Amino acid sequence: MNLEEYLGETNLYDKKEALERSKPKSWLKTISAFANSRGGKLIFGVKENNTIVGINDYQGDTEFISEVIKTKIDPIPEFDVEIITIEEKFILVLTVFAGRNTPYFLVDSGSRIAYKRIGNQSVTASRIDLVNLSLKGQKRSFDSLPLEKCLEDVSFRELRLEYRDRVGKPFEESDFKSFGLVDEEGVLTIAGALFADGHQVYQSRVFCTRWNGLDKTHGLMEALDDKEFEGNLLYLLNASLDFVKRNSKKMWKKGPVYRIEYPEYPERAVQEAIVNALIHRDYTVIGSEVHIDIYDDRLEVYSPGGMYDGTFIQDLDPFDIASTRRNPVIADLFARMNLMERRGSGLKNIIETYESEENYKEELKPEFRSTETSFFTVLKNLNYDTQNDTQNDTQNDTQSDTQSDTQNVGQSDGQNEGQNEGQKLKPAERRNKILEVIKQNAKTTALDLAELFSVSRSTIKRDLAKLTQAGYIKYSGSSKDGQWEVKNK
Repeated sequence: MNLEEYLGETNLYDKKEALERSKPKSWLKTISAFANSRGGKLIFGVKENNTIVGINDYQGDTEFISEVIKTKIDPIPEFDVEIITIEEKFILVLTVFAGRNTPYFLVDSGSRIAYKRIGNQSVTASRIDLVNLSLKGQKRSFDSLPLEKCLEDVSFRELRLEYRDRVGKPFEESDFKSFGLVDEEGVLTIAGALFADGHQVYQSRVFCTRWNGLDKTHGLMEALDDKEFEGNLLYLLNASLDFVKRNSKKMWKKGPVYRIEYPEYPERAVQEAIVNALIHRDYTVIGSEVHIDIYDDRLEVYSPGGMYDGTFIQDLDPFDIASTRRNPVIADLFARMNLMERRGSGLKNIIETYESEENYKEELKPEFRSTETSFFTVLKNLNYDTQNDTQNDTQNDTQSDTQSDTQNVGQSDGQNEGQNEGQKLKPAERRNKILEVIKQNAKTTALDLAELFSVSRSTIKRDLAKLTQAGYIKYSGSSKDGQWEVKNK
């Protein structure tokens, strides 16, 4: 047997060249971190580069480890010590199992400190970490805790309407208790407050922004649209979906029978991403909120709190993730209303929804990444083509959403033929014309240019953004009193 065969694919281990009896804190904090997370192994007699050096007094070291853990870690975690032989040398393997009575503290020099695992390091648990570890040890979740409000203090009109619409039957009074929205005494839980009408929980917020360009520091009219939503979870979900719909477009072409649609972001994928953010976020972080940021080429959804089990999503297969829920009460009610699946396959659904679209390519596959305090879902714009800006602009200039489709249905051919010749200009030609107009009038607005060329304001804003990015023009001053400057390029 070699070391790699013994460890397998897991990365939940630490290697120590020797047992430091005079400085046990160096490895005791790792034991605390393992017990507070998913468990792990401490391997003594192995260098960081996997060189096997072995240990001499393995029997004495085993007894010392057991005694120190029992006196220095509170409560005492479950552990196992074994001696194995590799390359004819003895190494000591201490297996620490995931704790059921968290948090586990290292008691040393009069202090009690709990540790947690981040990557391959053991770090001090924060105040919020201690809250979550305490709840885990009590077999409770944050969303099940009671608030200082009773059921009769709030209303649930929005929940009742949504539930009837999606389930097909009324929301009964007994459901409040059976679904965990109130406790045995009729006191509202945090989950109940998050579903109640109005804004009962301060951190129940979503900030949405449509940025102009590919990042947040474009310099020209940075935000094209932004909204801050506060309220119950169902309101936040619907308001966020409306914002995304309002700030994205849908291309289409005629098919043999029906027209074929090409959305920038599949609606089902967007809903799954927002639902995941609202359900799995960490509500213990006061003053935090979900963020939805839309750029030209992507949509990003950020939620406070990393993976509940301490793993990093980028290290896992999104098609094979165990369903661990930080807020099981919230998740259960969303599942009952068919807004998510009970088995926890949201990320898989997002990927499969993208793959089913006509204009999907492998490079447009959704991305997921997380840290110990955050989770990001990145949805790629299916209609954004960085390889062919001219083709992309032409498509964008002629595409329309549902509203413009309705408006154009009644137009006659004669009306279309009588439109301004500027609409027939290619994007590159139109931008050259825009430069000429700005040279003559530095205070020209996007609305002026849209009327002049008979195109939409969003098309003009895209033209101005590309000219600015390319360094041809610069905007100075406020949106009200500023002006354009044509650079010598």
